[in-house]
Amino acid sequence: MAKTELATRRPAAAPAPADTDEKVLLAAGKLFREKGFAATTVREIAAAAQMLPGSLHYRYASKDDILVALMRRGVERAIRAVELATAGEPSAIERLRLGLRAHLELLCNGDDSLYVLLFDWRSLTSGALSGVIRERERLEAFWEGLLVEAHGSGVARPLLDIELVRHFGFGAINWVATWYREGDGRTPAQIADAFWSFLAFGLLHESARPPDLDTHFAALLAASFKKGS
Repeated sequence: MAKTELATRRPAAAPAPADTDEKVLLAAGKLFREKGFAATTVREIAAAAQMLPGSLHYRYASKDDILVALMRRGVERAIRAVELATAGEPSAIERLRLGLRAHLELLCNGDDSLYVLLFDWRSLTSGALSGVIRERERLEAFWEGLLVEAHGSGVARPLLDIELVRHFGFGAINWVATWYREGDGRTPAQIADAFWSFLAFGLLHESARPPDLDTHFAALLAASFKKGS
């Protein structure tokens, strides 16, 4: 038999583990986002990934394990996107603005893993919840670092509750994914820049701001410390 015939009859090589995992996580992310974690079955994930349920179970012991892996992927992609967007930028304030933009563009442009990380993590059972919380804390710590650098740049208001800024800021920016529709007005980058303007410059005109803003922010910071003590 000719070698060419043997070549045509040889079965295709099995997909690499990384490729298979990517197929599973892409399929799971899409289903979790569309149907919710609780309503999605392992059989549906296997079908969407074009594999047998038994093969999927061999790679992931449970649906919780798939969600944890998906969330880990979301954190890694989110951090990498911000690092790429801010690479070489010397200004800590500008890195924060560019990072917010990169984060929102990733979230709004179809990254299901990041969306599920932000909105579906409470669906996990207690056994896997600790792993997801670690991933969320890793992302929060990354952004905490950017905020601390921006706050220490010398141009930010000296008296700020960084933790509250992070909670308020990311609560608002992440919620954009629930109402954003592609082609309906502003792009994610434009929304991020508008949000940055509100966050950095405020809503009140300079003439309408009270003259004792530093005292005002000092009181807010003192109240935060008092509550945490």
